[in-house]
Amino acid sequence: MYLSTLRSTDPARPASRAGSVPATVIGLGVVSLITDMSAEMVTAVLPLYLVYGLGVGYLQLGAIDGLYTGATALLRLAGGYFSDRLGRPKAVALVGYGLSAATKLAFPAAGSSLGAIGLVIGADRAGKGIRTAPRDAMITLATPADGLGRAFGVHRAMDTAGALLGPIAAFGLLTLLVGDYPAVFGVSFCLAVIAVIVLAVFVRAPAGTVERSRVRLRAGFALLRQPALRRTCLAAALLGVCTVGDMFLFVGVQQSAGLPPGALPLLPLATALTFMALASPIGRLADRVGRWKVFLGGHVVLLAAYVVLAASASGWPVAAVVLAAHGVFYACTDGVLMAHASPLVPESLRATGLAIVQTGQALARAAGAVLFGALAAGVALRPAFAVFAAVLLVSVLAGTRVK
Repeated sequence: MYLSTLRSTDPARPASRAGSVPATVIGLGVVSLITDMSAEMVTAVLPLYLVYGLGVGYLQLGAIDGLYTGATALLRLAGGYFSDRLGRPKAVALVGYGLSAATKLAFPAAGSSLGAIGLVIGADRAGKGIRTAPRDAMITLATPADGLGRAFGVHRAMDTAGALLGPIAAFGLLTLLVGDYPAVFGVSFCLAVIAVIVLAVFVRAPAGTVERSRVRLRAGFALLRQPALRRTCLAAALLGVCTVGDMFLFVGVQQSAGLPPGALPLLPLATALTFMALASPIGRLADRVGRWKVFLGGHVVLLAAYVVLAASASGWPVAAVVLAAHGVFYACTDGVLMAHASPLVPESLRATGLAIVQTGQALARAAGAVLFGALAAGVALRPAFAVFAAVLLVSVLAGTRVK
């Protein structure tokens, strides 16, 4: 069904067949698949290296997790604004992908220095921040409005396939080469370069009708005067503050379920597999029943995962339930929020408007990771998950006011 659109004579145009996905979306999905495989090779081993290799505490891990999430916000607005201003979202996205690729070679030089590791992570995430809004704007410009949930679902499913393959590749390399981390970083760099080449050569940017002379950063922020977009931004940020970072959730699963530390790099696989399987069908469901309803529903599932982690249960079944719920959460929220927000933003400011939503959410999630780290350092993991479950419940109830 999806491959049929790749044969279109103009892959930049929205697909006309019901149920099809534009070739631009497929191409960006391939780029994201390769890039995420590269990125997850590194991030899958970071918690193991930081917690059990360097012996960092919960407070330091929270700071690093917050940096991992929040550093993307630093340049999201810049990426979105220049994408609209220059009328060249593909070129701006290339800059972001290229920056992230270059950082893969800097990890070996960082060694065991937390400060150096933080700088490298910040640069890598800044590259992600630059590319995200232009990429998502390309998806929305190439797709009819009634198929946005499906298009983002397909893209996120391909993206997550890379997230699934990355930890497997990293685990295989570390097993074969007996803990050779530089080899992991080297292969990760090569994959990131391939993704940049695929984007530059094979993905066509959708044609736009943007009047660049009217694109101003002030006009972008003025979008928040629209009640619907303002409510969406505030609700997404509120929910983001109540979201525990991925590193903490995986460490929480490993410790609460009583799993061996060596299992930690493999835990993201269950999340990625669930996300990959459900992203497309949940995207189609969001188009039918309402994207915000599905977005909130994902947070309800995440709330259930926090409750399980706060309980005294242990074993692989507990880990499976929590990781599956984590994957459902991402399938319901990652692309669905952009699909919900994009119709609220005019085409001339599409990338800028989406970047504003993404920036608020990323900063809020970074703050949430730091707060959770401080709380866990003071009261331990299980009580910290119980507190976050309670505040997430309140935030979900508040989010029901958004239409």
